[in-house]
Amino acid sequence: MKISEIFKTKTVFSFEVFPPKTTSSVNSVYDTLAELRDLSPDFISVIYGAAGGKNNKETFKIASAIKNNGIESAAHLTCLGMTKADILEKLDELKRIGVENILALRGDMPTDGSEVPKGDFEYASDLISFIKQNGDFDVSGACYPEGHIEASSKAEDILNLKKKVDAGADHLISQLFFDNNCFYSFLERCQIAGINVPIEAGIMPVTNRKQIERMVSLCGATLPTKFLKIMERYENNPIAMRDAGIAYAVDQIVDLITQGVDGIHLYVMNNSYVGRRIYTSVNSLMTCK
Repeated sequence: MKISEIFKTKTVFSFEVFPPKTTSSVNSVYDTLAELRDLSPDFISVIYGAAGGKNNKETFKIASAIKNNGIESAAHLTCLGMTKADILEKLDELKRIGVENILALRGDMPTDGSEVPKGDFEYASDLISFIKQNGDFDVSGACYPEGHIEASSKAEDILNLKKKVDAGADHLISQLFFDNNCFYSFLERCQIAGINVPIEAGIMPVTNRKQIERMVSLCGATLPTKFLKIMERYENNPIAMRDAGIAYAVDQIVDLITQGVDGIHLYVMNNSYVGRRIYTSVNSLMTCK
């Protein structure tokens, strides 16, 4: 089933998982999936390999396993350094294994100063257009409530996002954010720009300080005072930090649902306990439209 169809009937709730960095630990993600599957999320997306990892080939295997166990899956697909032939090969594989949904991304630039291999795609919008021309896939695009870290301004970022939608993106999934007002301002900018596809809010529960500081350094998300107070108070108490992070995420989600958000995409970082706690706290709010 195509994910865009789900948005027509209800507030969507989804999870994101990733292939572990080492081959020896790949099976751990299947344990996580077994527990998340019991919650019956609307779909589970699979990152195209963990940051710095070599298990990109596992992405499609995991997406197929999710699909075969009765939950819709979305496979991430990046185009940085890829040729059209490379992407066609991957689309053929996705079609063969029955995965209908793709999150199309450019991919992260190398941080070690190495040169990116020359490919046929410069932007995610180019990849989205190519996928739409070469297969019957439902395509998601990424969006950035506080602007992409490489964009010169929020206005430029919205123009680039509009290109993704015009290229055929069926819906959007946001980067993590911790201030809902940033997300609401972003939705207003989208509306003014004529971006009218469903937009799912990306929420990442905080489980430890180092993890979140690393993520923020990569995406530039703002950390509100309330959030900083949580990290300062509980950073040396892992259980308290986890529970406070869950409570903060639940508070965000309740407010978003109350304001009529199209969906919630939970970055669970392969932590099924956190996913279950949050899902059971908000599940009764996920009403039909």
